[in-house]
Amino acid sequence: MQSLYPEIKPYARHALAVQEPHILYVDESGSADGLPVLFVHGGPGAGCDALSRRFFDPALYRIVTFDQRGCGRSTPHACLEHNDTWALVEDMEHIRQQLGIERWVLFGGSWGSTLSLAYAQRHPERVQALILRGIFLCRPEDFRWFYQEGASRLFPDYWQDYLAVLPPAERGDLMQAYYKRLTGSDEIAQMQAAKAWSCWEGRTASLRPNPQLVERFHERALSIARIECHYFVNQAFLEPDQLLRDMPRIAHLPGIIVHGRYDAVCPLDNAWALHQAWPGSELQIIRDAGHAASEPGIADALVRAADSLARRLLDLPLEDA
Repeated sequence: MQSLYPEIKPYARHALAVQEPHILYVDESGSADGLPVLFVHGGPGAGCDALSRRFFDPALYRIVTFDQRGCGRSTPHACLEHNDTWALVEDMEHIRQQLGIERWVLFGGSWGSTLSLAYAQRHPERVQALILRGIFLCRPEDFRWFYQEGASRLFPDYWQDYLAVLPPAERGDLMQAYYKRLTGSDEIAQMQAAKAWSCWEGRTASLRPNPQLVERFHERALSIARIECHYFVNQAFLEPDQLLRDMPRIAHLPGIIVHGRYDAVCPLDNAWALHQAWPGSELQIIRDAGHAASEPGIADALVRAADSLARRLLDLPLEDA
């Protein structure tokens, strides 16, 4: 198994003002003259952390991470105002321009794969390649699977806790019922809903139980739950099947897709459908993994993908890897 790279500290940090009231946290690490890569985190609403930088060889990559609107160290926290997919796409483009990057690699997992595809399809000339994990196409069936019925049959014990904060009369449309509480004025009800929403995701994100992963979801409960629910009741601000429909725009770009065989959050058919629409992509199905990037098989595949892609794009010998 290929290990993650050791933790490193950023060499530069930026606070970028975008559309009011949002200010984005951005940092850079690795090699200032290396291959630019943008780490696009999941959620939406999760934010970046020290793990985000550890998939990349710091001698080869100029690593850019940022916290999307309303989450992590970006401000204001859990803010839904002017917060949608296309605002985030333009934030990414703003970051690229501000950092003086001509073209970059996109590295996104889960919602980060969604946003990476949306950005690449809007700005294909600015992308060199994509490494995507835990594909989330944001189709109606994908929302229904995880937030209404589907994954509930795999985890009925965890699902019971997800339902517990809602009265039976409101369970016909669970996302709308959660949205009412997450955007309401009752702060106690809001936090109860946020913790239940994020706990459901954290518990189901890995093949084997991972208390540390669940705790990370708890720590970010309000931003994850509010922002995810805001996006998902609005169908991620995408047209039906938009990401698959627009794949011809980026069919020429190299791509590596990594997806866990037993991903219960974003089932494997997401990755399969994307691969079918992107013949030049490489699909790696990790046989003993679920959804989380921290799972050993997925982390191994992502590090190897980043290493091989950098050497290909920088024209370095593969045998040195």
